Amino acid sequence: PLRPFSPPPPFPPPHLRPSPPVCGFDHRRVNRKVSGVSAKSRQPAIDPWEGVYSGAVGLFLALALLKLGHPVIVDDQVQAPASREELALGPWPVAFGYTMLLIVTGLGLRFWRWQPKAPLWWLATPVIWLACQFASALTTIDGALTRAVVPHFVACGVVFFLGAFSFARVTRRRPFWIGLVGGGLIVFAVGWWQHFVGLEETRRFLYSLPNWQSLSPAFLQKVASNRIYSTLFYPNTLAGVVLLLLPILAVVTWRSARTVSQAAGWIISGAVVVMGLGCLYWSGSKAGWLIALAQVLVIVCQGRAPRKWKVGVLLGVMSLGLAGFTLKYADYIGKGATSVSARFDYWRTAVLTIKESPMLGSGPGTFMIRHRDSKGTEAEMTRLAHNDYLQQASDSGLVGSIAYLTWIVGGLVLLYRNSSRDALRFSIWLGLLGVFAQGFVEFGLYIPAISWVTFLLLGWLSGDTNQIDNAAKHS
Repeated sequence: PLRPFSPPPPFPPPHLRPSPPVCGFDHRRVNRKVSGVSAKSRQPAIDPWEGVYSGAVGLFLALALLKLGHPVIVDDQVQAPASREELALGPWPVAFGYTMLLIVTGLGLRFWRWQPKAPLWWLATPVIWLACQFASALTTIDGALTRAVVPHFVACGVVFFLGAFSFARVTRRRPFWIGLVGGGLIVFAVGWWQHFVGLEETRRFLYSLPNWQSLSPAFLQKVASNRIYSTLFYPNTLAGVVLLLLPILAVVTWRSARTVSQAAGWIISGAVVVMGLGCLYWSGSKAGWLIALAQVLVIVCQGRAPRKWKVGVLLGVMSLGLAGFTLKYADYIGKGATSVSARFDYWRTAVLTIKESPMLGSGPGTFMIRHRDSKGTEAEMTRLAHNDYLQQASDSGLVGSIAYLTWIVGGLVLLYRNSSRDALRFSIWLGLLGVFAQGFVEFGLYIPAISWVTFLLLGWLSGDTNQIDNAAKHS
């Protein structure tokens, strides 16, 4: 028989229905507001000091490039600016740089985190190196030179750890890139101005002075040369800055300009490359040319092209580069490569010093004293050994030299794998490779414009590689 009709049960069941509001107070709306506030509170807030700190670091490095391009052992010859013109156009004493570094370090303490991303044994190498400098300073043969060099080495260690444990924690990097890219482009622009206008104007002005012949012979030789040096100490120093910054500036400007259009990215980045290569060419640095050629070969090997294409490009680049080198420096090679033979004299002095004092050396920055006493009558006089690694052994002993070499080579090896996965990260690694390779024939370690920028980038790259990717997206 048919059963009487019964209505369907209500949906949802009564025990699952929300309770009605009491006295007009809707708990559901309040719960939604509370949950929304708690969700927002869980999101990390952007620290406004990040932009200030990032901009301060970029400005610090830019001013180092523009004003601190001389070796610290000749800092006593740099006078403090006495007018606005000297402040804007002349070099600054390195004490100004220490003051800026103190301010940047104070700002960076807000973001300091002891979270090592690199092996602790590698992070200990700069500490061992600095300890050897202090130990060697106790037995130095010239206290004035040592007192000029040791604070600079301490500053190198400070900027390295500042990059590794403070600046690597910052994600807002646009102000930093504005400072560093701006400083690098000014260096390139001044180099172009010197080549086309500045050097000739300087020569005309000096030769118009009644007592120009009484000026320093080294200064007159520098002015008479057509080799540019921009805001740095001498042409090879400019070449070191180009080797360090050109890969980085090319990638940063390309990523920034391509937000407008792909064509703008290539045009602006190409213009930066032309500016940097022009400065390298007009600097007349033989070693810089060869190292830049090696950097190009590394870029080709890093590419994703088929192997047969890579081999063809490598052979073509090597052939053109070596042919251009031979044509440009044919006279220099025909005269016997005087600067190469001079460097062998410097290195011979360093080896003799190592044999005499293998543990502590002669004291930080005292190579010139040893060279003055041991060089032949026809050998050139120099203040530095033109080899950072060999001079570390000569000045501070074998332990200090091994610690420094391990710091540099170990860093390049350890950071290569992560650096090869991103264009910006790889450009930083490639710039470091170039400037550290130049250290075998030059003295960039003793120039704040090169060493401070180098070690801050090395520390940043080792501090937190993931942050570099995030910064690249916002630069």
